[in-house]
Amino acid sequence: MTTQRILVSGRVQGVGYRDWVVRTAQRTGLTGWVRNVRDGRVEILVSGDDDSVAKLVEGCHEGSPLARVDHVEAFSAEGERQTKGFTKRFTA
Repeated sequence: MTTQRILVSGRVQGVGYRDWVVRTAQRTGLTGWVRNVRDGRVEILVSGDDDSVAKLVEGCHEGSPLARVDHVEAFSAEGERQTKGFTKRFTA
């Protein structure tokens, strides 16, 4: 099990990016959340098996069809509070 915090920049708000993350995470059994950040990025906290988390991080480079991803930063977030399921949260 691993937990990662992912920050995605580019044209990722208002283009279905968060919905894409939720669908992808739920389909692969990951837990966590996704939200917009006021600075225009999308933030993701995801937990699950190493391979599934790595695949989500890799997929974040593309995201939803209308998105334009400029940069993806992923780093360990071990010790973060775990959640049940995968949800979309309000803007931070």
